Amino acid sequence: MLAQKFKDTRIILGSQSPRRQELLKGLDIAFTVETRPVLEVYDEQLVAGEITTYLATLKATAFKGDLAVDQLLITSDTIVWQHGKALEKPSSAAHAKSMLERLSGTSHQVYTSVCFTSTTQQQCITDCTTVHIKPLNSAEIDYYVTNYKPMDKAGAYGVQDWLGYIAVDKLEGCYYNVMGLPLPKVYDVLKGFSIMHND
Repeated sequence: MLAQKFKDTRIILGSQSPRRQELLKGLDIAFTVETRPVLEVYDEQLVAGEITTYLATLKATAFKGDLAVDQLLITSDTIVWQHGKALEKPSSAAHAKSMLERLSGTSHQVYTSVCFTSTTQQQCITDCTTVHIKPLNSAEIDYYVTNYKPMDKAGAYGVQDWLGYIAVDKLEGCYYNVMGLPLPKVYDVLKGFSIMHND
């Protein structure tokens, strides 16, 4: 359905995340991947989904003035939010382990914002999923950090890999949102989004 709607539109995914690329492919639309360097700094007064909305919009701003009328840019940002604090990507293996120790046996929220930008309009959406993590022992945490790649994941874990298999006890909300792209909401926005064309 979307493939026909956007057959004359060049869609750009502004994310290097393999998970977001995989998910967007699942909607059966063609796209290219292009990112621009952005300093991901935000005001400390921002909380939860305000942070992801700001950063997703900031990533789109890096393309300002470079989009053609037949292009649609999709940018996104995801954070783990717990006890009033954002857990982003870990800076080291030790940092990843400390994050997982903090998440062990508790629940947290995952916020993802997606920003859709064309030359004539911009629309941002935000989704939130609550994730319940079973207690993890130090051996399990060490195994995960050593054998998987938590460094490029908000909160130092992937719901779609080993830690998700053994430790995610319950999800309240969209599973794909935790992976980095709330697909049902993304589909709804794309279904209603209009793009100008030169013809």
